[in-house]
Amino acid sequence: MTGEAITEETLQASLHDIRLPSEAPGGFAAELAATLALACLGALVLGAGMRLATVRARPPDPQSDLARIATLPDDARRVALLTLLKTHAPDRFEALKQSLYRPEPLDLAELQDEVARHV
Repeated sequence: MTGEAITEETLQASLHDIRLPSEAPGGFAAELAATLALACLGALVLGAGMRLATVRARPPDPQSDLARIATLPDDARRVALLTLLKTHAPDRFEALKQSLYRPEPLDLAELQDEVARHV
């Protein structure tokens, strides 16, 4: 800065849009290509944002849940089967809930049959 006041013409010239000089290589074609590239980039970003905003979770597949549950130890399998039953058949879970606190555990085979019927 030279310390001199800015003239009105200089101020007006600095407020205009930034453009390539007319004698720059490419000229109008370069500006058009840059505009097109920025528009494509904006469309990609907007499309990706919309896709993220509208992605829905797939509903759980009970058959894959049952296959995963079959690999668990007995106690964990009982809990997982009861959870699955509570999700898919809450009325049947309510009927079994009274027997959960007895000293003997629920029969695993009966519980699996119950889940297979209701899920």
